[in-house]
Amino acid sequence: MLVARAASRWALPGGTIKRGESPLEAAHRELSEETGITGQTLVYSMQFTGLAKIHHVFFAEVAPDQTPQANNEIEKCKWFPIDGVDGLRASIPTKRIVELVHQHEIRKA
Repeated sequence: MLVARAASRWALPGGTIKRGESPLEAAHRELSEETGITGQTLVYSMQFTGLAKIHHVFFAEVAPDQTPQANNEIEKCKWFPIDGVDGLRASIPTKRIVELVHQHEIRKA
């Protein structure tokens, strides 16, 4: 699932870790704030270092009855096939993180 602000590129849900907050707590908060999805078990996958930020990447299984709804600064959220993200207007870290996940899933298969 990717999210986008108004007139912006697609990106993974996320944001800045607040003071006193763990990366896991921040991931739960940002997922809820941006998509309305709550109560998910988030599993830490990797740390990705971009040009200016460190990204803590988590995975979640989302039940079919949980439909993401764009909230706060997010204008839209949408599910995309993992192999289709490279062709989207998306941030470079988003494309690279999805590419790494895709490569990992191919190796597991």
